[in-house]
Order: sequence, then C-alpha cells, then structure tokens
Amino acid sequence: MSRGKRKKLRLLVVDDETDNLDLLFRTFRRDFQVYKAESASEALSLLDENGEMALIISDQRMPEMNGTEFLSKTVDRFPDTIRILLTGYTDVEDLVDAINTGQVFKYITKPWNPEELRGVVQQASETYKVLKQRTNELNRTLRRESLQNGIMSVIRESLDYEGMLVKIVETIGSCLEATAGKLYPVENGRLRSAGSFSYSANESDIPEAVLGDEALVQSVLETAQSQVITEEDSNLMRVAIPLAYQKDLLAILILDRVSSDAPWLTADIELMQLVAEQSALALSQARLYQRTQEQAEKMLAELEVARQIQSNLLRQVFPESDSERVQACCYPARGVGGDFFEVFAHSQGDLWLALGDVSGKGVPAALFMASAMSVLRRELSIDNPPEPNIVMQNLNRSMSDDLIENNCFITMVVARYTPATRELVYANAGHIYPLVWSHQAVANGGDGNPRFLKTRGIPVGILPQWSAKCDSVSLDSGDVFLLTSDGITEAMVTSLDSEGQEQTIMLQQEGLWTLLQSEAYPFSLTRLLDRVRGDSTEQDDDQTILSLEVL
Repeated sequence: MSRGKRKKLRLLVVDDETDNLDLLFRTFRRDFQVYKAESASEALSLLDENGEMALIISDQRMPEMNGTEFLSKTVDRFPDTIRILLTGYTDVEDLVDAINTGQVFKYITKPWNPEELRGVVQQASETYKVLKQRTNELNRTLRRESLQNGIMSVIRESLDYEGMLVKIVETIGSCLEATAGKLYPVENGRLRSAGSFSYSANESDIPEAVLGDEALVQSVLETAQSQVITEEDSNLMRVAIPLAYQKDLLAILILDRVSSDAPWLTADIELMQLVAEQSALALSQARLYQRTQEQAEKMLAELEVARQIQSNLLRQVFPESDSERVQACCYPARGVGGDFFEVFAHSQGDLWLALGDVSGKGVPAALFMASAMSVLRRELSIDNPPEPNIVMQNLNRSMSDDLIENNCFITMVVARYTPATRELVYANAGHIYPLVWSHQAVANGGDGNPRFLKTRGIPVGILPQWSAKCDSVSLDSGDVFLLTSDGITEAMVTSLDSEGQEQTIMLQQEGLWTLLQSEAYPFSLTRLLDRVRGDSTEQDDDQTILSLEVL
C-alpha cells in the first residue's frame, strides 16, 4: 500500500516512430508517470507545460531536430534531469557530441534489450533521486543562509527597540510566507501591557480565526519552549517560538499559515528558531541601548536641574558702587563643576571676594563646591568676620575630613576689600597667584605695573589643620584685582609662532597678561573671556574669573 501511495517519477520518451514510442510507454508506465512526444518540438512544448522530468529518453535520428540537439536545449533549464539517448547507429562523432552537449547519461543502440533498458532506466532514476536530494539540500542551505542574512540585515537596520519589534514580526512573517503573525513583547517574565505587534500577508486586518490562541502564548511564556500546532480541519499550521537571550525571555513570536498544499517543513521550523535566536540577541542589544538612552536622558535632565541650581548658587547681581566695580563669570567644562566665586557686601562696608576650584570635575566636585560656599557664606555673614586666613582655617576645619576621605582638595583665594582705605587683605590656599595692575595706565600706553600676589599656603583639605598668613595690598584708582581658575591659565590656545605658523600652547599667566595688555578701556571681563575661549581648541576644565576694579 505504501508503494502505491508513493509519488511516481516523471519520464518523457521522444521518438518519431510510433511503435517505439508505444513500446517505451508500455514498458515503463507502471513505475513512472510517462509523457510521450513524437518530435523534439513537441517534447519541448511538453516541458514548457509540465516542467522538469526526472528522465528523458530520446531517439537520436529524428526529422527537424536530432536527439543530441534536443537534449542540449534541456540542459540549462533542467540541470538535474537524467538523459538517455537511443540510436540505430554507432557514429562516434554523434556519441561524443551527445555526451558533451546533451550531457547524456547512457547511450543505447537499437534494437535494445528490454531488460538492459530497464536496468539503465532504474539506475538513472536512482541517480536522479540522489542528485535531486543533494540539490534540494544545497538549495535549502543556500535559501536558509540567504533568508537568514536577509532577515538579520533588515532587523539590524532598526536602531530603536520599538522599531525592531515591528521589523522582526514583519520580516520573519514575510520571508517565511506566513499568513499572519504576532509578536508579544515580554518584560520581567510577563507580557507587556502595551500590547503586541501584528503582521498580515494581505496587508489587511488579521482574520479572527488566526492568532487567537491565548493559551498557546501563555504556555510558551511559562515553558519558554517552541510549539507547533496543526489543525487539519481549518488547514491551519501555527508555530509559537520564544525569543530568549541568556535565559531572558524577551518576546513570543506566533506565525500562522493557512494552506493545505504547502505546510512548513521541519527545516522551515528550524530556520525560524535560528532566526529567533539571532533576533533575540539583536532585540536584547536594542533594549539595552534604549534603557541606556533613557537613563542618559534622565541623567541629562537631572544634570540640567543641578546646573541651574549651581548657577543660582553663584551671585547673579553684584554690588553697585561709584568707587568700585565687580565682574565675575563661570563656565563649567561639564554640566556642573567645582569652580565657584563669591561676592559678599558686608553690612560694615567691607567687600568680600572669593574664588575657588575643587579638584576633579562633574557632580562630586559640584557637591564640594556647594558645601564650600555654604561654609564661606556662614563665616562672612556674622557681625564681625575674622581675617581671611581665619576664614580659610574654619573652612578647612569644616570640610577637611570629607575632602581627605574622598581624596579631594580645594584651591582658593579669600580677599577683603575696604573701600574707605582701599586696602585689600587676602589669604591664598594653593591657588593661582592673584594679579593686580593699573588697567587705566595700560589703556594709556603704560606698562600697568603688573604685580602677582605670591603669598599663599597649602590647599584646603590637604591637612587637618590649615595655617598661613594674610597679606595686603593698597589699590589706587584704575587698578584691577583679578582672580582666575586654572581653567583659564591652562587653556590650550592657538597662536602664531615667529615664522607665522599656527601652534597650540598653554595660555599660562604670562599669556593672560599679554591679553590684558591689549584690552580696551573700560575693562570688560566678558570681552576678555570671549577672547580666551575663542582662541581655545577645547575646554577641558572649568573656567572662572573674577575682577575688582577701583574707579
């Protein structure tokens, strides 16, 4: 019974002699599905209508077109077909031509021995089966690789997580000729509440009968195993495949095919599973990328709030006076930074100035900066503030433990200016030397008498106890007292060398003084900083600057 159900191979016999054609038909009709043609042109028409034959037996001597010529016309179209040539002549040239151009399997002379012919045809059919099996395997492998590469190429073109979910169900469903498909995203072991993504081959609404098996989805969710269901009554084949990466279930793919003629083969199911594995890897990367982006956006939003808070900590409005003018600005290298300045007008008439730089950058430095400003303002707001060096001692006492524990320190200058006497008293904790010069004299062509105030101690937070002396300087009308952070003096700027070639050098205090000498009157801190920043290649450190000009 099983043999009767086996599909017969197709055999085409071609001969211009009717008796031979009938004899060949009767000989092989039980074992093959036999097609007859009395000429080469008729045989070619049969091939056009019915497609590939497993075997072709053709007579050599036929009118219009001989057997060799006919068989040669079938080689390119049907490379797997086995060809047998019959002839009443043993012409060597015909034999060579038949083998070379017609790719003939066997050459049999007339009259043939029936048993010999049956043996040759049996051998040819077995050869065809083996050849066809290998060809099919090769084609399946090539199709599998091509399909796999095509699917993964399309999927990986999508960068965002949501877009990749859509691409996965649409691309796999389309390439594997599914009637419909659905992809259910899974998060933390549960189906995502946001819903699923659908695919339909007809680009229309998915039929109600398709993809309606919630129990199947739940089963795959619990077992993380692929499942295949065939419903013969409705000609429905349904495949459910988990998309998992490193035991993390990311999604469940359901594909349906409604067809009685072409159900998915085992190789197709294996291809689905292989593509699902690689899709899961791409999906995992996309989800990680999305989460990273979300976290980065959240951090940027929080950093912007922190930047605004830090900016608000710095004085936005400076005391106005007919005898002096204060200017200050700060540009963090990142969203927030460790540089700070303070301008405090005391009720007794003194004007307190400070500029500091916390080691490091970013949020840790910004937190220490906020603490330092809080302690500093507390010290300066009392009725009788101590000397600048005592203010520095108290600041060190309040913050040294935390600074030492976190391997940080603060360089800083605190100065008190008394307008009545024009005396400026300062203390320096390891900071860049303050600069005093007569800007009015420079504007009038003089040298400005630049003075670097070099009295200083160690930075705050290096030792539990801070100790250094104050120093003082008297300011005259037109003098400017300038404080900067190392982000200014260590800025890398582009300039011309002696040969007119561009070079990148560190600005340093000497370069800053060169810029100050060419500053117009009245002195503008914003204009100066724009010149520094305009010549800089890139800002690597916070840039803060503060000036007091005696009018």
